[in-house]
Amino acid sequence: MTKAIFPGTFDPITKGHLDIVERGSEIFEHVYVSVYESSEKKTLFNINERVEMFELSTQHLDNISVSPYKGLTVDFAKKVGAKAIIRGLRIGQDFEYERGMALVNREINNRIETVCLISTLPNQFISSSRVKEIAQLGGEFNSFVPEKIYQQAKIKLKGAN
Repeated sequence: MTKAIFPGTFDPITKGHLDIVERGSEIFEHVYVSVYESSEKKTLFNINERVEMFELSTQHLDNISVSPYKGLTVDFAKKVGAKAIIRGLRIGQDFEYERGMALVNREINNRIETVCLISTLPNQFISSSRVKEIAQLGGEFNSFVPEKIYQQAKIKLKGAN
């Protein structure tokens, strides 16, 4: 059984994240959505909220599980028996960043591969940071986040003004 992890902060989950995990679930037998607990980024949603948002958004997928993690991503992948780390690429800068991370991860554990999936065109410009910025400036962001978490995200994001 080939397992993979899809790590990230997911603050909040976007339709781009959902697209990548859905496509990853078609390639791998099991995908662990790995929600990073401790981030250099200041998160608006706590770890439980971020896990819950991803669980709600992936209820239609049988081979997905969502869990928080700390520490090195390759260590978490090894812990759950994953052979791959799934990453989404949107724009050119993503490639350079992910390439560097893939090389470092491979140096730490050469048994775990990084698999990059190119974002679909409608998701090329979506990021959690942009969603938060749009919401905090009073804009509408429902087209950028999964429908199942929109109301929850709206309350939290609009309240952060």
